[in-house]
Amino acid sequence: MKGCRDKAMLELLYATGIRVSELIDLNLDDIDLHAGVLRCSSERSQRLIPVYSTAVAAVSDYVLQVRSQILSSEGGRALFINLNGRRLTRQGFWKIIKTYARQANIVKEITPHTLRHSFALHLLENGAELKDIQAMLGHADISSTQVYVHLLNDHFKEVYRHCHPRAKLG
Repeated sequence: MKGCRDKAMLELLYATGIRVSELIDLNLDDIDLHAGVLRCSSERSQRLIPVYSTAVAAVSDYVLQVRSQILSSEGGRALFINLNGRRLTRQGFWKIIKTYARQANIVKEITPHTLRHSFALHLLENGAELKDIQAMLGHADISSTQVYVHLLNDHFKEVYRHCHPRAKLG
């Protein structure tokens, strides 16, 4: 049960780049599994984010097979609930991600925000426009999104220094 829910949450975070606070605030009607679209709302805006099929399948499995088995009356319309049947908290999700990082023997610091960064960097690496990434991340200012360009440039410089035969000489 727990594994199915956790997989759905991790897939959805990586698929959409939403913040953990946005993930735990999601309700059942915020995701359209048939259309593969997530509606993410905040006080200042609402955005629609596409969701790839693997993440849709993981969320579908969780909703159809697990959620109803652990839901309590306090869980209401919350998409992700804890094993007590209530809406999952930020702290609860932090514990989940730390547990999986430890089980995978990952020594680097992994946070829920790591998935958000990975989402943005992978889109940028594969040709997405900065403005589109900005919209999906819900950044009000493009300068917040431009951080990823700098990270990517630093990464490429390091790959070049490490891998190019002439760069190794000097």
